[in-house]
Amino acid sequence: MLDIAIVNARLVDPVAGREAQGSVLLRDGRIASVEWGAAPATSEGVRRIDARGLVLAPGLIDLRAFLGEPGAEFRETLGSGSQAAAAGGVTTIVCRPDTDPPIDDPAIIDFLKRRARDKAIVNVLPCAALTKGLHGKEITEFGLLLEAGAVAFGDGAKGLRNPQVMRRAMIYALNFDALIMNHVEDPDLRGSGVMNEGEFASRKGLPGIPAEAETVMLERDLRLARATGARYHAAMISCSDSVELIRRAKQDGLRVTCGVSINSLTLNENDVGDYRTFCKVSPPLRTEDERLAMVAALAEGVIDVVVSDHDPQDVETKRQPFAESADGALGIETMLPAALRMVQSGQIELPRLIAALSARPAELLGLSAGALSPGAPADLILLDPDAPFVVDKTKLKSRAKNSPFDEARLQGIVQTTFVGGRAVYEGQVG
Repeated sequence: MLDIAIVNARLVDPVAGREAQGSVLLRDGRIASVEWGAAPATSEGVRRIDARGLVLAPGLIDLRAFLGEPGAEFRETLGSGSQAAAAGGVTTIVCRPDTDPPIDDPAIIDFLKRRARDKAIVNVLPCAALTKGLHGKEITEFGLLLEAGAVAFGDGAKGLRNPQVMRRAMIYALNFDALIMNHVEDPDLRGSGVMNEGEFASRKGLPGIPAEAETVMLERDLRLARATGARYHAAMISCSDSVELIRRAKQDGLRVTCGVSINSLTLNENDVGDYRTFCKVSPPLRTEDERLAMVAALAEGVIDVVVSDHDPQDVETKRQPFAESADGALGIETMLPAALRMVQSGQIELPRLIAALSARPAELLGLSAGALSPGAPADLILLDPDAPFVVDKTKLKSRAKNSPFDEARLQGIVQTTFVGGRAVYEGQVG
């Protein structure tokens, strides 16, 4: 592999919070040097890439995406999902464990690693199941799963209902300093709800999901995290009450973090419109005030990471009456341009956004990626943040087409995605 010098770039270092002109030298799959305001010293035989002022930043790390394998290849595969990820600037994916069979056995992790090596063009890391069979009754063998390659534990789209099982899981996880990522939604409080509870749901004649379905489980988990000292991550929060719970827990020194879906940052319940099933997600889209609260919490740093919540669904499960359709939306390919809306509106600085999409997820997982510094993996993106485009779901690389951003006008096109110093995706120029 030739050394690569990327020059005349607008460097974004999410760890230092720095943004300025500069150049980067890549060697043997890693960042060899970073030169702020100058070109790196190179010798003959170095491939030179003129970034022409484009943004050069660490590749994104998505902590929550459903990749289909094993058992749901009709929705997504490691190959198609990684192609969509690379097009969206995502260089590392943490795949959900709620597959068929679920990722609750080291043999399944071994299968995923081998399939990812052969089919995926980005890094794929497994989140293992928190409970056997995702049944919420018996915790999995954390030690064996970690040894096999698991990076975290959760039950995917299911929140762990039983507090005694969660307490045992946290005590067990503490022995390995393992990260628990729970989907904070109480199924009993959700009941038959299909969208955010409130006036809009009433006007649509749809049963609502109260915010308490999220906050009650979150507060329970935070109390257990306080009692056990375990590392805990709320996979996605969506309301201001949850923000306050997380803020207080952090102020008290608990080892807790949280994420937010790109959907909760950029869409609200009004986007459901005339029963658009592509906007039926979990947690549900909340009010505009709650969306703004999520943006403010992200800018403040209370919310740690942004996730795509990539959840491809087939036509049969989405072409249904709203109440009967499946939860889930595509997100991995449109996450970055959708997130850039917040930068363009002045709500958040670009380095802070990139930190939530790369550096902070890497820190939670103990990865050396997500940084623009010598020695870090050369997982990078070249981004034109001002390039406009209209989302066409038929051109998305995912197997499914259930994008809530279909026909949306966005800005921000990934021109090149590097994984290990190798260009795995090259988009349109301009």
